[in-house]
Amino acid sequence: MHPPASIAELPAIVRLFPLGGAILLPRAVMPLNIFEPRYLAMVKDALAGDHLIGIVQPKGDWKSETPPLFAVGGLGRITQYSETGDGRILIALSGLIRFHIARELLATTPYRQVEVHYAQFQSDWSPPEPLAPIARASLESTLKTYLEGQDLSADWEAVKSADDEGLVNTLSVVCPLDSIERQALLEAGSLPDRASTLTALMTFAQGAGGAATDSTMQ
Repeated sequence: MHPPASIAELPAIVRLFPLGGAILLPRAVMPLNIFEPRYLAMVKDALAGDHLIGIVQPKGDWKSETPPLFAVGGLGRITQYSETGDGRILIALSGLIRFHIARELLATTPYRQVEVHYAQFQSDWSPPEPLAPIARASLESTLKTYLEGQDLSADWEAVKSADDEGLVNTLSVVCPLDSIERQALLEAGSLPDRASTLTALMTFAQGAGGAATDSTMQ
């Protein structure tokens, strides 16, 4: 199955994997360890079809069977797949485009399915707008202060050499943020908007004295 060549080839109905505290951004890669029966079924159905799965954050109680969902998620394509000896499936999901949930279907599958629209995120299909040098410098400077304040470390050679989108995507995923903050990053209109939001969130965390749970970020 070839990847979609255009937005017109994307499905209107998407298999949904609600995942608390996680966002899938365009061109980012999300590794997943699948073990619940309903999501094993979802992955197998995806592999038998278009290889596409939607990631969306639930609101409220993540452990509920059918928690309410944020309205915007990310569509990804399974680009790596392997089975383990104990019944799990390991996949890598590569982000394609964000979507807006129009409605949830009364699905007969064990997993949830939704009707989605892509119109407001058409820019995801094109290379991202680069960051202005001052915005990149501000992001790196804020990151340095943020990490020092939370007793975290980073590979600064990797930070300096990373392309704008790779750096912003990585920080959006690995920084210790809550679901609402991550959702704000997902829904940011453009890469410069996401970088600006990320810079603001790190600045706010410094003022609030937020604590991190990890001792290193590499």
